[in-house]
Amino acid sequence: MAKNIYIIFLFLVQIGFLRAQESKMVPVKEGSFVPLYGATSKNPVKVKSFFIDVYPVTNAEYLSFIKKNPSLSKSKIKGIFADESYLAYWKNDLDFGNVNPKSPVTNVSWYAAKKYCECQGKRLPTMDEWEYVAMADEKKTDARTKTEFNKYILSWYEKSKTYENSTGKTFKNYWGVYDMHGLVWEWTADFNSIFLSGESRKDKSEDKNLFCGGASVNATDLMDYAAFMRYAFRGSLKAQYSTRNLGFRCAGTMKL
Repeated sequence: MAKNIYIIFLFLVQIGFLRAQESKMVPVKEGSFVPLYGATSKNPVKVKSFFIDVYPVTNAEYLSFIKKNPSLSKSKIKGIFADESYLAYWKNDLDFGNVNPKSPVTNVSWYAAKKYCECQGKRLPTMDEWEYVAMADEKKTDARTKTEFNKYILSWYEKSKTYENSTGKTFKNYWGVYDMHGLVWEWTADFNSIFLSGESRKDKSEDKNLFCGGASVNATDLMDYAAFMRYAFRGSLKAQYSTRNLGFRCAGTMKL
């Protein structure tokens, strides 16, 4: 009986994996890491196994989504869900203009990105999930202490208009994921939660030290400049914001 249950268990895992592969997702094995922010102690945060998109969502993919969900087109989306910059570079509701269809869609609000993922049967990755995948280089699950890895990330911040590049042109990391660095910033499900104070974040007050030296006091690694920039950027956003260098990818919960 136990053997039969084990075989069924393996079968379900394989089916989940194949479905993820068909939609260009890869499995990420559970593990733990110490994030730059977000924990009151320096203890590792555990990340459960999950799936994540290999690439960010492209202009072509988002156009297909808009055709099926016209209420989220640039002329029809409600102001509470997106600011005036939403899809600003698109010519109209069904034409993203003279841009690369394989480049990541940007100028998308958190609300719209969340809805896109939900319509695919997926979700936005959590911040811990995103950082867990992003800390890997080609060979190691955690390359944050490698000087060349951090130099690569920081060099991207000095380049302009990387959002015009096609997805999949950066390196393939340990998990089989591309473009975590070097293409666009990305939304996460809880993008600004670490900068809310108070028990259970009930008071909603912002961290006043976010953009000054005092913010680094609670960081786990004062030399991780790349992570400082990511967290600061996310903390400055609101859910209806959209910018030209901000895109997203989806994730999925691994159900066994």
